[in-house]
Amino acid sequence: MSSPLIRPARTDEYDEIARVWMESWVSTGLAEASNFLLANLRARIRREIEDGWSLFVADDSGTIAAMLALHLPNHYLDQLFVTPACQGRSLGRQLLAFTRTQLPDEIYLRCVRENEKAWRWYEREGFVFEKEEVASATGFMMKCYRWKRQQHTG
Repeated sequence: MSSPLIRPARTDEYDEIARVWMESWVSTGLAEASNFLLANLRARIRREIEDGWSLFVADDSGTIAAMLALHLPNHYLDQLFVTPACQGRSLGRQLLAFTRTQLPDEIYLRCVRENEKAWRWYEREGFVFEKEEVASATGFMMKCYRWKRQQHTG
């Protein structure tokens, strides 16, 4: 099986991207799927794009296997979600490698504290915990991480 292609999202894919986002978020056990959640995510994608998101998808032969949202001016990895059906195939690692091509020197991210699987993965991938803060939009306690490219002195 070939690796999915990571590419910019198209406007006509936003509804499907919201579905992928919801399915992945629900798979963490921190939310339940609902039409209300799906509608909120659909609206949020459009709002975030207007506010500067660069939105990418992992295209697996025409199926969206994952979504990646970056806010490049702020060096911020905002969202990285892989569909439950595609988890465990190193797709998250591919998306993170792609993120490092877009943000080669420094990356910030926040992860819900209860999503231990995710933040432990980011720690294994070289991100350093900085602080916790409450997300004003959701009320979730967030763990804030930063990755910096190693400066080689010699």
